[in-house]
Amino acid sequence: MQIYRWRAALAALALSFPALAKVTSFNVDHRLPFAGGASWGNAGSYEKLTGTAFMEVDPRDPLNAGIVDLDRAPRNARGMVELSTQFFILKPVDMARSNHKIFYAINNRGNNLGIDFGHQLLRAQTVADVGDNDILLQLGYVVVDAGWEGDLIPVFAADGTPTKLVATLPLAFQPDGSAISGVMRIEYSDRTIPLAGTFTLNLEGSAGFRSYEPVSTSTSKATFTVRDDVNSPKQPIDSTRWAYGRCPTGQASLVPTTTDICYFDGFKNDKMYELIYTAKNPTVMALGYAATRDVGSFLRYESADGAGHANPLGSGIRRSYATGASQTGGYLRDFMYMGFNEDESHRKVFEGIIPTIAGTDRSFLNVRFSDPNTWSNQDDRHDLLQNSYAVFTYGVHTDPISGIRDGIMKRPATDPLVFQIDSETEIFQLRGGLNVADGAGKSVDLPDNVRMYFVTSTAHGFNAGGLRLNAPGSSALCMNGTPAQTTESMRAAVVALDLWADQGIQPPRSNYPRLDDGTLVTKPEAVRKFPDVPGFDHPGIQNELPLWNFGPLFSAVGGIITLQPPLFSSHYQQFVPRLDNDGLDLAGIRPMHVRAALGTSTGWNLRAPGHRPGNLCGLTGSYVPFAVTKAERLATGDSRRSLQERYCSHDGFVKAVTKAANALVRERFLLPADATRFITAAQASNVLVGVASSGHCEPDDD
Repeated sequence: MQIYRWRAALAALALSFPALAKVTSFNVDHRLPFAGGASWGNAGSYEKLTGTAFMEVDPRDPLNAGIVDLDRAPRNARGMVELSTQFFILKPVDMARSNHKIFYAINNRGNNLGIDFGHQLLRAQTVADVGDNDILLQLGYVVVDAGWEGDLIPVFAADGTPTKLVATLPLAFQPDGSAISGVMRIEYSDRTIPLAGTFTLNLEGSAGFRSYEPVSTSTSKATFTVRDDVNSPKQPIDSTRWAYGRCPTGQASLVPTTTDICYFDGFKNDKMYELIYTAKNPTVMALGYAATRDVGSFLRYESADGAGHANPLGSGIRRSYATGASQTGGYLRDFMYMGFNEDESHRKVFEGIIPTIAGTDRSFLNVRFSDPNTWSNQDDRHDLLQNSYAVFTYGVHTDPISGIRDGIMKRPATDPLVFQIDSETEIFQLRGGLNVADGAGKSVDLPDNVRMYFVTSTAHGFNAGGLRLNAPGSSALCMNGTPAQTTESMRAAVVALDLWADQGIQPPRSNYPRLDDGTLVTKPEAVRKFPDVPGFDHPGIQNELPLWNFGPLFSAVGGIITLQPPLFSSHYQQFVPRLDNDGLDLAGIRPMHVRAALGTSTGWNLRAPGHRPGNLCGLTGSYVPFAVTKAERLATGDSRRSLQERYCSHDGFVKAVTKAANALVRERFLLPADATRFITAAQASNVLVGVASSGHCEPDDD
């Protein structure tokens, strides 16, 4: 009898403590040779694993309790909430040849970007497809990614492997099982409306995403408006002129659905439309953070899943790092802020995290009816989430506008080392300056475990014009040529972060623009300093930020939105980078396209006539090359020195590139192999080939 009492007491004790969230089954569905079995450095050949991770989360655990609507998600017999996600792993065939470190490259809208955003490793078939992500394989990393976004529609290749990584997250319901409803607001603009216009769109606005269904398909119960520009008056569209459904050729082709919108008069590319309706069945979207946490923790620490399947990485993983770009740069900021870098055994999930091109953007998964595909720009969706909302700073700081005192990094035991790396676009569109200067214009210091780097005069994606870069592209929406992606700064950052986390070698100091060193200035100051370039002027605008009010149930950690559109009050003071005589930013890494410049690259572009001119043009940048000769420059009235005046000759240009490459290597912002590629490219270039020296030139002194 005593034994039975003892067992009963143990059972009761076990029930009094929350069970740990865990990976219940980590199923590898496909294991394929990668890139034809190519060998990568000391790591040798790699293989590609894809499959599905099944997990369960305990809603009673304090680490999960802050997830909005987790308490309203269905539970299994153990009282746990279930979720699953597709995953992708690139690993050496022989794990003994790996560096025993994970590089978790968190996908953007299901697309695995790595550190070379133009080459998706998930879809790579050849060595060429890997692009500049090759540094990860050459160094022997295990590259990992898993879905986190629960509103994506799965897509598969012919061989059955996923081409996007999707999380399957539960819906939330009322305690009696009935639907939860709430206000939903969508904006349609030329971000998704094709140039020729369309009669119909996915209700969410973008193909490939699931829409929240309306409670009622009666259009009289929703509000649909049109306007000419961001701040123009909204004109109501009569409820008889639209319907829920698909209509590819207009009203006569209408097929009713609950996930699409048909506008009988047609969506015009140069207009902006807004739909506000009552939606039902919210996804518990913030479980995406738990998916990243638990997959990352399982691969880092565990020998087997809950079903007894061995960890495909085996034992011996010593470090784990994560990165995310743009949407998932903001995702990682929230991941840290909400405490998800601590697993449910209270271990650090990632020793180092690199959020890139994120500004102060926040993903706000932890909101009922979250729509993580949407982000705020000056020229559209400026008051929708994703958005900037205090907390902005890594260290604990009192926000002077909202009064909120908080910070992203406030858990010393589990906070990672952080490199945040931004372009100039993030200061103009994603309010990046609020990382280092608060809304009242006061400088903010960074914690010792954070570095903020600025890839000078680049656009979102670290795009610029210059040596080793593709010729500028174009967009019908934008006035100026759009530059090409650079990767060298990210490649160097991977090495520097590992040295910091693994060997304690301090990385380069932060070089983000700041007020206290004069490299962050007011917009009028930047406009005055901008050079005279025919047809190319500083915009003098950025994505302004008021203090949003989404209703009493919304706060810095998310919640429930009850006011759409939001009310707003006080505005945050913002600043922009100080410029040199070429219109290039003074602060930052000042990579090759700045130190041995061939033109002016910027992190902003302006909208073209016919496409809401006077606004910024999304997240694109601009590139305007220098004149070749002094005579050409003077003839056009360009105040920027010509190539001839800068470098004198082709040999002078090669010397400038060599000097810049060596300096960047010393400063640890360029790998030696990439320095060699720059010098070789300069020697092979046609810069000033056949152009007579002016007899006098003034090379930049960097």
